[in-house]
Amino acid sequence: MFSFLTSPKKEKLPPLHCDIHSHLLAGIDDGAPNWENSLELIHALTKLGFKKIITTPHIKHDTYRNDAQGILSKLQELRKILDEHKIDIEIEAAAEYYLDEVIYDQLIAKGPFLTFGKNYLLIETNFLSEPYQLKDFIFHAATQGYQVVLAHPERYAYMNMSKAEDLKNRGVLFQLNSISLCEYYSKSIQKLAHQLIDKGWINFLGSDCHNLQQAEALGVSMDLKYYHKALALPLLNNAL
Repeated sequence: MFSFLTSPKKEKLPPLHCDIHSHLLAGIDDGAPNWENSLELIHALTKLGFKKIITTPHIKHDTYRNDAQGILSKLQELRKILDEHKIDIEIEAAAEYYLDEVIYDQLIAKGPFLTFGKNYLLIETNFLSEPYQLKDFIFHAATQGYQVVLAHPERYAYMNMSKAEDLKNRGVLFQLNSISLCEYYSKSIQKLAHQLIDKGWINFLGSDCHNLQQAEALGVSMDLKYYHKALALPLLNNAL
């Protein structure tokens, strides 16, 4: 499935212990459909060395109408299941907000958002074109004390290095999907991922794990040269 050659590790780097982007809460988005599958995915992530997971269900008005209360309720349910199965992993929840007019209006109205860490607000956009309100959203989020984290910038068709530099200059943090590095999505996405790492513009790595196939791809990515190049950056994952 994957067309690449692995490279030997040249130096010993600290492993990544905290994953900040996944879809593990059962039945609320396009991730784990049930708790059995949630446990399988979490087991796969623990085998890869993760000690903490911040799972991030989609909040998208026209598809996944989740809210903070519902997500946190599901989180408590998952914690109970993990305890019953004696699975030792720290798990928290935030959300991956799809930037549309509903979320923009929520920000303008100073509605609450489900964040992680130091008020990090994880957002995604449509994949084809830059949302007209993106820069306004970044500005208003900053004035309210949020730190915008753009999920998987390498996957957007509208993204290029010039746009990425502009967003970085506006204070946006970038979260790269680790599986982009093994050409899971496409060769062009892998190329942009490499360029962002080369520039040192990646602040977080995330699995964006929805299913076991992606968990397997994550394991493959973790042996690649550019994954270890990313680990050498001042990533924020392990500070969470």
